[in-house]
Amino acid sequence: QVQLVESGGGSVQAGGSLRLSCAVSGGTGSSYSMGWFRQSPGKEREGVAAIDAVGRITYANSVKGRFTISRDSAKNTLYLQMNSLKPEDTAMYYCAAGKGWGYDPLANPGRLDLWGHGTQVTVSS
Repeated sequence: QVQLVESGGGSVQAGGSLRLSCAVSGGTGSSYSMGWFRQSPGKEREGVAAIDAVGRITYANSVKGRFTISRDSAKNTLYLQMNSLKPEDTAMYYCAAGKGWGYDPLANPGRLDLWGHGTQVTVSS
């Protein structure tokens, strides 16, 4: 059974950095299209960054130039490097994965059938 486990969240001041990790167990992460999503209280879930099974990357406009998604196939781990963090980046961050490629995971979260439990990111001003 494939499982996703996020880590790396925490509390930082505005302008700081964090790196989130999503460890994939029970399967080969590189065969999945994967993404990072976030949700804060009272707001809808928002796609942040994604990488499909053939390596194509997409970002939400709100994080372009500040966040970088990457995947280490040897470690079966997905990362999200977050720089220049802003208070509005505060949210629970979730890792998600789905089989196959040919679609943008950010635009098609319904095709991602594996979700982690999330890691909290809090950015103070």
